[in-house]
Amino acid sequence: MRELVERTIENGHVVRHAPARRGGRRVSVNDAESPLGWLRSRGLIDAREFEAGERLRADYEVAALGPRVTMRWDVAPAARRSGAPPVGLDPTLAQISAKRRFDAAVAALGPGLSDIAWRVICAGESMAVAEKGLAWPARAGRVVLTLALDRLADHYRLP
Repeated sequence: MRELVERTIENGHVVRHAPARRGGRRVSVNDAESPLGWLRSRGLIDAREFEAGERLRADYEVAALGPRVTMRWDVAPAARRSGAPPVGLDPTLAQISAKRRFDAAVAALGPGLSDIAWRVICAGESMAVAEKGLAWPARAGRVVLTLALDRLADHYRLP
């Protein structure tokens, strides 16, 4: 899937929400491509590592662990007015099992590897942003992420 959008380049980094400047450099970016997909498409991680990362991301999304930006509208207003217990607020079995799988995978990674894995795979941060957030030197994150993805693949018992 391709969702191409125009972005501005400032100080060598693509900026999402920058005002358009006259004469500034612009680039088309595929918003539908994840940082993990970007690494895979350039041969920086192999298919096994990519599959492991996608499994972790899928569990993260199914468990609905991401931040909510609006109110949940899936609870029927009539149920709230009638005093009945809110049916829509109970997590489904799929969410619970995905949360357990996610927690087990993060525990298998350990504290040193789970930080970079969560930032890049789940939060969708670019490698440069993740390295900066962790106060790591440039280009150190990919090596550590590769180690994390290998450990994830072992955890998921991928061939």
